[in-house]
Amino acid sequence: MTVILIGLAAGIISGMGIGGGAILIPALVIFVKPEQHIAQSVNLLFFIPTAIVALVIHIKNKNVNFRMGIPIVISGLVGAVLGSKLALSMNGTALKCIFGVFLLLMGLYEIFGKGRKKKVNNV
Repeated sequence: MTVILIGLAAGIISGMGIGGGAILIPALVIFVKPEQHIAQSVNLLFFIPTAIVALVIHIKNKNVNFRMGIPIVISGLVGAVLGSKLALSMNGTALKCIFGVFLLLMGLYEIFGKGRKKKVNNV
C-alpha cells in the first residue's frame, strides 16, 4: 500500500510537470528503504509511462513547444548517458547526499528566487 500511495503522489506531481522524482525518490528512501541506486532507477522506470501520458495530454492542449523541446531532448539524452555512468561510479551514500543538496538548492531557489524575479518585472 505504501508503494501505491507513493506512486499516486509522484504521478500527480509528475503530471503537473514538476517532476515526480522530487517526491518519489525521497519517499521510497524514507518509507521503503531501498538502496539509493535502486530508488533512482525505479524513478527512471516510473518516469517513462507517466511522462508519456502527461505529454499526450499537454500536446492535446497545445502546450508543447517542439522547437524549444527537441534540442533539449537531444542534449538531455547525452546528459543522461553521462549522468547514469557518473551515478554508477558513486556509492549510495554520496549519491543520496548529492540528491539531497540538489533538492535543497532547488527549494531555496524557488523560495527566494521567485520573489526577486517579480520585483524585477514590476520595475
